[in-house]
Amino acid sequence: MIIDLPDTSTTAINKRLNELRERVGAATTGRVLTLIIAIADEALLDESIAAASIAGQEHPSRMIVVVAGPVDGDATRLDAQLRMFGDAGAGEVVVLRLQGPLAGHADAAVVPFLLPDIPVVAWWPEVAPEIPAQDPLGALALRRITDATNAPDPLAAIRSRRGGYTAGDTDLSWSRITSWRALLAAALDQPPYEPIRSALVSGLATEPSLDVLAGWLASRIDGPVRRAVGALKIELVRDSETVTLSRPQDGVTATLSRTGRPPALVPLPRRVTAECLAEDLRRLDADVIYGAALTGLEEVEYL
Repeated sequence: MIIDLPDTSTTAINKRLNELRERVGAATTGRVLTLIIAIADEALLDESIAAASIAGQEHPSRMIVVVAGPVDGDATRLDAQLRMFGDAGAGEVVVLRLQGPLAGHADAAVVPFLLPDIPVVAWWPEVAPEIPAQDPLGALALRRITDATNAPDPLAAIRSRRGGYTAGDTDLSWSRITSWRALLAAALDQPPYEPIRSALVSGLATEPSLDVLAGWLASRIDGPVRRAVGALKIELVRDSETVTLSRPQDGVTATLSRTGRPPALVPLPRRVTAECLAEDLRRLDADVIYGAALTGLEEVEYL
C-alpha cells in the first residue's frame, strides 16, 4: 500500500499512520529500531528502501526516508509518502520530501515520527556529512552508517571518515569485507604461526573496501602494507610462506593459496547492500576495530 500526501504536515502524516494501523490492527510494539535514511538523489530512493526492507525482515523497523531539496526560497513545503505492509517489507516507510528552509532542519521533520524507547540508526546511502555524529540527523542516532562506495570519490570519502570518526560510526565498505577478513584470519590461525612481515592489497582504485582492508592490516601488523591497482587479491608475506587470497573482479569463487600447499577454492561473492546493512544493524555498540582500520589508513603505502 502506497499513499501520497502532498503539501502536508507532520501532524497530518501521524494521523494517517494511526488510521491505517487501526484499520488493519497493526501495532508498533514489534519494531526493534527506527532507521533514518538520508538521501540527496531521488534516483536512490527505491533502491535504498528495497535494501532496507530486506534488512528489515531481520530487524523490523520504522523507516523514515528524508529527501532534502533546495533550501533557498521562502516557501516551505513537506510532501510525504507512506508505504505500508507489502510495500514496506517487515516495517513501515515514511518518505519525507523537504523543500525550502525546512530542508535545512530535517531533524525537526523527523522527530515526530521516532518511536519511543527503541534505538535510532541513521544511514546515508550516498553522500554523507563530514562528521556524521554532528549532523542534525546523525545526532538523533545511536548508530550512524555511511557508504563510501557510492560517493563520487570513494577513496576521498573513506579517508574523510577517519577525521570525522565518532564511536558509533561505521561504513558499508567495512561490512562488505567481513568474509574476506574472516578467511584471512582463519588462514593465519594455522601453522607456522609466524608474524606477517608485509602485505599487499590489490584491486580496483574505486573500491574503498580494499582501502579500509589495507588500513585494518596496517593496524594489526608491524610490516609495510601496500595498496595497488590491479587484479583483486591480498598477499600476506611470512618468513616461510606467502598467503594469497584472490578472486576475479566479477567472480563468486576465490582461491586461497599458501606456499607449499595446494590451493583451495572458497565461495566469496560480493555482498549486496541489504546483506551489509543487516549485519550493521545487528550491533549498536561502537565498532572499535573499524575505528582502528581508519587510523591504519595513515600507514598504507599507495603504489
